[in-house]
Parts: sequence; structure tokens; C-alpha cells
Amino acid sequence: MKFKLTIAYDGTGYEGWQVQKTGTGVQEIVEAALAKLFPSAPRIHSSSRTDTGVHALGMVAHFEVPHADDRMTARKLALALNAHLPADVRVVAAARAPEKFHARFDATGKQYRYFAWNHAAMNPLLRATAWHVPRPLDLKAMRAAAPLFVGKHDFQSFAANPGYAKESTVRTVTRCEIKKSGRQLTFIIEGDGFLYKMCRGIVGTLVQVGQGKFPAKEIKTMLAKHDRRVAGMTAPACGLVLWKVFYGKAPTSKLQAPEKLQSPKSK
Repeated sequence: MKFKLTIAYDGTGYEGWQVQKTGTGVQEIVEAALAKLFPSAPRIHSSSRTDTGVHALGMVAHFEVPHADDRMTARKLALALNAHLPADVRVVAAARAPEKFHARFDATGKQYRYFAWNHAAMNPLLRATAWHVPRPLDLKAMRAAAPLFVGKHDFQSFAANPGYAKESTVRTVTRCEIKKSGRQLTFIIEGDGFLYKMCRGIVGTLVQVGQGKFPAKEIKTMLAKHDRRVAGMTAPACGLVLWKVFYGKAPTSKLQAPEKLQSPKSK
């Protein structure tokens, strides 16, 4: 039997999603909870990897158990897992999945959101879930730059070195926009996949556009040079959230419906 889980977590205390040689990954915590429910101690397979300190609201994962271990409904599974998980990790949904479903390989797109607090004084309630940017920002310039990331590009200039060779650094971004609510900025980035620290490289560069360090039109030049040294800074991990993973037909920027944004809450 195969189950699909949607998992949310505050990544502050974890070394990312995946099992680590040193430190603790969220995957390890979830697998330990599964081992308490199923004698087969199933391994969980995720849709994504998140880095140290990055959060998730919609991480999708799947696991398989022998039919003999299938003794509870999907609803009870979520409740049972949460009883064995720490407060900063939660299974928000569980469902039976088709035999051929794979959380990673069936995903058609992902949405990340990055939260920044733009005020001289940081909001202490958001200190673990937003980047404090104290200097005033030119939002008009940032919004002029953001759409230049949309499309199929080589994003090498905005990604960190993962420590191994990538087959391709070309990705397709379908949405890149900035919402403002009071002092909070929300960067919404969607695409078919993302390179190591790519979202944080995009956000860091957009913030520096807002600080006047780069003109908006410079984004095109940065993309064309395929060199991380020509682009802006990498934004801190604390503001990044894997918001949702898409399956089926991937959304496009033209089809995005307006939505009410919710601020991440400090745990």
C-alpha cells in the first residue's frame, strides 16, 4: 500500500529535509514516527529537498508498507503520526496514493514564498520566518525586475554550487511577483524546478535592486553571463517556505488567480 503525505514544518532547528550525516533532517524525524506505527519501518520519499533553516507548508512525500501493515485509515494515519512528531513538524494531510505515484518524479511544479520585513525595527514575532531588511526599498524597481526571471533560462548566476556537477542549470520560472502588506513583502516564485539556493539568489538580487545596487534591466545581463559572481546576494534561509507542490498540469503565470496571502506564524 502507498500513502501520500503533505507535511509542514518550521525548519529553524533542522539541517534541511533530508537525512544528514551530522545534525538532524526532518525526513529522519518523520521516518522515526513511521517506524513506531509500522513494523516495516518504511522509508519516505519527498518531492523536494529544503536547505538548513528553510521551512515548508506543503512538502509532499510518499511511503509504502506491506498489506499486512495496512491497519488504519488515512485520517487516523495523520493523527497517529502527529502524536509521535515534535510540535515543529506536522502531517497536515494523508491519503492513499496510486501504486505508480511518486512524490518527486510526478511533480510538475513548485511554489516557494519568501517573506521579508522591511522596517528599521524587526517584528519579533516573525524573527524565525522572515528576513529583516531595515533599509527602505524601491518596490517599483523590484516589481519591474521580477518578471524578467519568468521564462526558460539558465539560472546558474543565481544558484550556489551544490558540490557536484548538475546535468543542466536551465529551469523554467512561471511566476515571480512581489506582494506588499504593511511592512511585509512576500516574494512568490513558481517553476518546474529549482537549483540549489536559486530562490534565495533571486530574492537577494531583487532586494538589492530595491536598494539601488542594480538597475532592474541588469537581470537580463546576469542571466546571460551564467556566473554567480555577477548577481546579487543570497537571501537568508529563515524567510523561505516551500508553499506547495503541483501535480498534473503545471500552472502558468497567466492562469494564476488572485489569492489572499497568509503570513507565516512564528512557532
